Amino acid sequence: MSVIDLMKKDRYETPKTPVAFEVTNLNNFVYDMQHCIKCKGCYWVEHTYNPGVKFNTRCPSNLWNDFDAYGAMGKMRIGLAIESGKLEWTDKLLEIIYADPLCGACDVACKRNLDLEIGLTLEALRIKAVDDGAGPMPAHKKIAQNVATTQNQYGTSESRVKWLTKDIQVAEKAEVIYYVGCSSAYANPGIAQATAKIFNAAGVSFMLMKDEKCCGNTLYSGGMVKEAKAIALENIAAVKASGAKTLVTSCAECYRTWKVDYPKLLDIATADLGFEVIHLIEFADQAVADGKLKLTKPVDLRFTYHDACGVSRLCDPWTPYKGERGWMGMIFPGLRRRRGRHGLYGQARNVLKAIPGAEFVELIRIRENAFCCGAGRGTKEAFPELAKFSANHRLDEVKAVGAEVIVSACPRCNSNFAQVAKEDGDNVKVMDISELILASIEV
Repeated sequence: MSVIDLMKKDRYETPKTPVAFEVTNLNNFVYDMQHCIKCKGCYWVEHTYNPGVKFNTRCPSNLWNDFDAYGAMGKMRIGLAIESGKLEWTDKLLEIIYADPLCGACDVACKRNLDLEIGLTLEALRIKAVDDGAGPMPAHKKIAQNVATTQNQYGTSESRVKWLTKDIQVAEKAEVIYYVGCSSAYANPGIAQATAKIFNAAGVSFMLMKDEKCCGNTLYSGGMVKEAKAIALENIAAVKASGAKTLVTSCAECYRTWKVDYPKLLDIATADLGFEVIHLIEFADQAVADGKLKLTKPVDLRFTYHDACGVSRLCDPWTPYKGERGWMGMIFPGLRRRRGRHGLYGQARNVLKAIPGAEFVELIRIRENAFCCGAGRGTKEAFPELAKFSANHRLDEVKAVGAEVIVSACPRCNSNFAQVAKEDGDNVKVMDISELILASIEV
């Protein structure tokens, strides 16, 4: 028998084992953890994507602490030890698992070579920590308590529509529903106002969710899946009851939560939610293309754009998967992996380049290779020093390309960049994409 015949025989006779990409069971990702070869592709940006050597890393956690334990390659080995019962939870171990914005940079990098589900494994590790009674971090427990008592992550009793001004027109009933989110409702009201005014300027009728509640982003990201699932069910039911066909949000974290995490929690595909979930970036891009939104007012500034994780590599649509794994790790049936290719990269740049008078310059690390601001998914609350470190590193990149302003599409990025720039006396200004669009609209 020839070598080729032996390979074919091995391929078809190798026993197949069940495989499911379901995050509530860490055992589902033992294969992924075992097959990490510690190449550190999760840490470095490949030279083919990076024009220099100064900004060539992709992992905020491992750059902040250079022990391998803080990188994905270390966490894969830690995960194996936890799953096999060889390692017990400690305060230091929880720090290692949670000092991570789960930005997805390691996941898309690994999928260029090995197709390992690193991002799902990291989520499953946190869920395991909570199930074992060790997690989440105290700051995340506080947020969960706030959401349970006040329906927002800040624990405030203020009105969630306090941002509304008299010049904003909101419909009682419309096909478009604007989900504002906690950050825009309370911490960044200017983003909510700008978004609503963009709807008005485009002549698109929109309504708000009655008694809007937190999306549960931090709860899911912290591993509290039972609480997050309850929120998902309640929020989805509210949208369906409203009759809206499209949910629009101006928050990258809310966008990812609704579009990816809710389907993941409910074991359905994004397409089966019953309504479309889009970000303001997508809305504005289509409105400009259709001539409904006219960007005519010149904006005199030199700016750059930060690809927030939730609207870039983390927002590929979700599809549940169950199958079998066989020869050479191949899975049957085949699967189109989530590689971060469906991010809102082109849409954002279409809109930004349509703004007259402004000079747009790209950062060095862009699109799926962008460096995270460090604040997302509960990181800023639990590890503010990591969030500040990551933002400082990204702002250094902004200055390196000579931009005056950094624009993002996420209130969390906006707040983190603005706070760090102010504390450090940095001259870089911070804007949300909604605010830049509004500045170019004749109102």
